[in-house]
Amino acid sequence: MTACAVLAELWGHPLDWNLVPLIAVSLIAAVLVAVHHAEIVALRVGEPFGTLILALAITVIEVTLIVSLMISGGAVTTALARDTVFATVMITCNGAVGLCLLLGALRHRVLAFQVDGVNPALSVLATLTTLTLVLPTYTTTTSGPTFSNLQLVFAGVVSLLLYSAFVFIQTVRHHDDFLPVVVEFEAEYADRPSIFMAVMSFVFLFFSLLAVVGLAKMLAPTIEDAVKAASAPHAVVGIIIALLVLLPETWAAVRAALRNRMQTSFNLVLGSALATIGLTIPAVAVTSIFLQLPLELGLPPKETTLLAITLLISAITLTRGQSTVLQGAVHLILFAVFLFLAIVP
Repeated sequence: MTACAVLAELWGHPLDWNLVPLIAVSLIAAVLVAVHHAEIVALRVGEPFGTLILALAITVIEVTLIVSLMISGGAVTTALARDTVFATVMITCNGAVGLCLLLGALRHRVLAFQVDGVNPALSVLATLTTLTLVLPTYTTTTSGPTFSNLQLVFAGVVSLLLYSAFVFIQTVRHHDDFLPVVVEFEAEYADRPSIFMAVMSFVFLFFSLLAVVGLAKMLAPTIEDAVKAASAPHAVVGIIIALLVLLPETWAAVRAALRNRMQTSFNLVLGSALATIGLTIPAVAVTSIFLQLPLELGLPPKETTLLAITLLISAITLTRGQSTVLQGAVHLILFAVFLFLAIVP
């Protein structure tokens, strides 16, 4: 609640450099609190519902901010949704997955997970990213990396339907495929929190995530000034903000990997990427059409290549149902390449 109070007090006011440490500390505290309450909710509802709640909660808040920035920014934000979705995919599939695999494998040598649980998520992710981030560059109805209004409606509907189908498979039809292979620390799951405690934790989780996203956006001007001072491309600003916004899910995923619950980590990071696309594209499609705002979705060649390599390496990583330190190192190297080429294009 303290982070929310800082957010409410400083929102809309010019940010002095002497306030940056306060906002940074509040942001870190909000991340830790969000992960704590997410774990309490997960203990009550069980897997994979707990990870789904965390992914959906932060994605809904992030989508709301993207839409609000599109409305207020106008034509300047034509590529905002594309850059945010692409950055989220690269951060989750390479940065977060690589960190989980590396740290988890260093502790447990070999990490096990369910192929039947991760492969469906990857297939949906590959389909959604190709439809929304690659195809717009090659369609001929409109010029440039854009969709026509009819194509945009189709992409939004398909994205929402495909994500809904995945959630149905994950939570109902094939629920067992998304449960951790190795369950340690069973004592933690012996006593489920009460309904009242779970509801209160869900409320605090929402406000904590709201504080995380809001504080990250508040830091944006300071980050932008630092990026300009370093003569780095403007796209770096979006990447840094995305990194801050994804901190709660990344931290929760790393904690799960350290407990040898890699399936939970995959549920978090892949679920976050899927939720971002499945909810962002329909939202920005409606916003773009009704407000007649230009919207660029197609990726440039360099980013398309990085996306293709990421999906290929992810498919190889998830083939056997087991991973070691090597797979973690490969994903982290890919993430480093993504960051380096964003700074030095």
